Amino acid sequence: MSAVLRVQDLSVAFHTRGGVVRALDRVGFSLGAGETMALVGESGSGKSVTAYAIMGLLEAAGRVTGGQAWLGETDLLAADLSRIRGRRVAMIFQNPRAALNPIRAVGAQIADVLRRHGGASRFNAGARAIEALRAVGIPDPARRAKAYPFELSGGMCQRVMIAIAVAANPELLIADEPTTGLDVTTQAVVMDLIQAMAARTGMATILITHDLALAAERAQRIAVMHAGHVVEEADTATLLAQPRHPYTARLIAATPTAAGSLDDLQSVPGGLPDLRRDDTPPCRYAARCERRLASCDGALSVRALAPGHQVACTNPLEAAA
Repeated sequence: MSAVLRVQDLSVAFHTRGGVVRALDRVGFSLGAGETMALVGESGSGKSVTAYAIMGLLEAAGRVTGGQAWLGETDLLAADLSRIRGRRVAMIFQNPRAALNPIRAVGAQIADVLRRHGGASRFNAGARAIEALRAVGIPDPARRAKAYPFELSGGMCQRVMIAIAVAANPELLIADEPTTGLDVTTQAVVMDLIQAMAARTGMATILITHDLALAAERAQRIAVMHAGHVVEEADTATLLAQPRHPYTARLIAATPTAAGSLDDLQSVPGGLPDLRRDDTPPCRYAARCERRLASCDGALSVRALAPGHQVACTNPLEAAA
């Protein structure tokens, strides 16, 4: 399967008053057509920064300091992304109501994308926008197209965001915490919509989430991030059944299950390191890790444990028998 997206050694730093924050350090992964990969990890692990770097949407203080990101044969770090965003790669943001233009009707916002990236004319863009709203399950789409974001529920706004994101049939969709703030039923509807679009068009999807249970249900592959590193990547079944990085195992143990109780949950000890420090150890999980060895203070390398299963750990957990 050819890769739609290839990210290699991607590094990002933010220049702040408190110092340089090395937010990403040599992040790498690839994604095939029609595949959904989840980026998981606690808040501050670098999931959204990875997405913003790929999209060219880093804030002014942020800089890509190394690495590559390729969309097919297009170098995303060198390309004019204004011609690519919306057409070949699109993003769903955490807060859909804030991401939408508050003083423009939602149908007009979809029509804007269709005219710029979807080949629509000024005469048929409005009708196509209504059909886009119908496709994401919004009732009475002709009336809703005239509504403003503040007149719609959070779930409706997220459906509008999905309609905007997939209007031009992008090759890659990045969904950044797409179910945040939604009730359980609406969460399922939103994720079903994204999966249906991907199945119909072959669109690759990156699902960014701190919810490992959601990733387990919706993604074929999972990449676990901690403090700007991808510490483990594998197909979903393998990663959940045989986590090899201590941090992955801790995350799984901290994830609630329907069959478990609150007493079964385990917290991840410690906190994320200060990424402004010049003496940050090569393994950014080392200070929290019960398996730390003296050799862990050496260079951190990614080990291939099996085809498609990689771990950045000097002393990984043993595979289950």
